[in-house]
Amino acid sequence: MPYRRTTFSKFVIEDLRQKGSGKDPELAALLNDLQRAAKLIGAAVARGALDSPGAIVTTSVNVPGEPPKKLGEVANLIMLSACEWGGQLCGMLSSALAEPHAIPSAYPRGRYLLMFSPLDGASNLDVNLTVGTIFSVLRAPDGVTDPAPEDFLQPGRQQVAAGYALFGPVAMMVVTLGAGVHGFTLDREAGAYTLTHPNMHIPEQGCEVAIDSAVEPHWETPIRRFVHEYTARGTSPSGAPCSIRWIDSLVAEVHRVLLRGGVFLYPRDTRDTRKLGHVHLLTEANPIAMIIEQAGGAASTGRMNVMDVVPDQIHQHIPLVLGARNDVARLQGYHLAYDRGESMVFEAPLFKQRSLFRTA
Repeated sequence: MPYRRTTFSKFVIEDLRQKGSGKDPELAALLNDLQRAAKLIGAAVARGALDSPGAIVTTSVNVPGEPPKKLGEVANLIMLSACEWGGQLCGMLSSALAEPHAIPSAYPRGRYLLMFSPLDGASNLDVNLTVGTIFSVLRAPDGVTDPAPEDFLQPGRQQVAAGYALFGPVAMMVVTLGAGVHGFTLDREAGAYTLTHPNMHIPEQGCEVAIDSAVEPHWETPIRRFVHEYTARGTSPSGAPCSIRWIDSLVAEVHRVLLRGGVFLYPRDTRDTRKLGHVHLLTEANPIAMIIEQAGGAASTGRMNVMDVVPDQIHQHIPLVLGARNDVARLQGYHLAYDRGESMVFEAPLFKQRSLFRTA
């Protein structure tokens, strides 16, 4: 029955007990603050234009006595205020801020670092599509209580926990503490996230590829080859045809991969060779990569595993390829062969016979 379901808070405490770390309450308290922040952000997203009478778009809210703030700014402020006071953190890094956020001197310092993307997919708010918040937890270097930017430059393998909150038809949190991936649905009547998707695992035989086909002329050759071969599979085991999809919301795309399989591609393109990718490494790619790997999949830049990338700046961006392990490994092999100068001659009628995608 619903009232017997495991709440998010109970799950976290029991999971840490099983790992022998239950005597350290800091991580459990931090995750509890994160779920509170998710509820507040979800409530702000759900109100949309109701907080801006007469507004057509839903990207702003009004706070009494203050100028209207965009929801992304509101989400960022909620994350900061919900997590800075509890004594578990010594610093935070937001994709919305140029520099790390220092914990105010009035609050005690802890031994964790929090990194987050406050409102991923915010461009979809105007048309009422799914958005979300992504977060990652690291341990601060020993002895550090006032972290400098370089203290956040840790590979994804060093993450303690990662997750995302999803604001769609229902509100969810999907979290990994390093041993599996678990999904929690917000029971609005009880006001609690409850466990509804234990031990999430990516299906091996998905037949959906998420990529922005509008920029196909600027894909690298390995990407073009992979997408052609993937869509040429025919149909999925259920009989559904293989398809290309794109929502432009990382959390929505990743959630679909977790539930239905397939792959998500946000590759680099050839328009600006100085820009390596579009996904923020520390606040987006690393936490998502941890979730995907814990769910049995793989996450890559196209050339190496995401969580093996050693960051060199706090706002570093990378390409991101994720999904079923075998598919990601094949695409990574294509990239490495291409970099070695091996020929990649193949027929891609999907993109060569339709004038919409013809490059020359």
